[in-house]
Amino acid sequence: MSPEIEQILRHAQLRVTRPRIAVLNAVHEHPHADTNSIIDAVRQDLGEVSHQAVYDVLQALTGAGLIRKIQPSGSLARYEARVADNHHHIVCRSCGAVADVDCTVGFAPCLTPSEAHGYAIDEAEVIYWGLCPTCSATPAGVLAEAAHTH
Repeated sequence: MSPEIEQILRHAQLRVTRPRIAVLNAVHEHPHADTNSIIDAVRQDLGEVSHQAVYDVLQALTGAGLIRKIQPSGSLARYEARVADNHHHIVCRSCGAVADVDCTVGFAPCLTPSEAHGYAIDEAEVIYWGLCPTCSATPAGVLAEAAHTH
């Protein structure tokens, strides 16, 4: 994917560097990965690289709109390369797994607030919470869900 990644970086007017290529590859290959998982993937690709270097690249890529940072309440920050649409997420209360949820209807934003307060709204962010199929099949997962519904 490296030639495609290089083109993506150039199109965003970012310098093409090995750390940027490695981080963007990691985010593409591991959707919803947290920073430590991305650092591990980058180190497998490049060898030793500092935490700060990866944080700086993540910030630059987010600022350029090439990746999206999501941070569900009580969760670590996670990154994804799916940025060209207005999709949402579902998070497992037990294991923290995250999955994409496409908008159900219409154009972005797919939800219309009862009052916009004069804002020109261009995005809606919704996070659904529950248990993933693996956790909902375990007694501990069922107990975790019950604790959050009462």
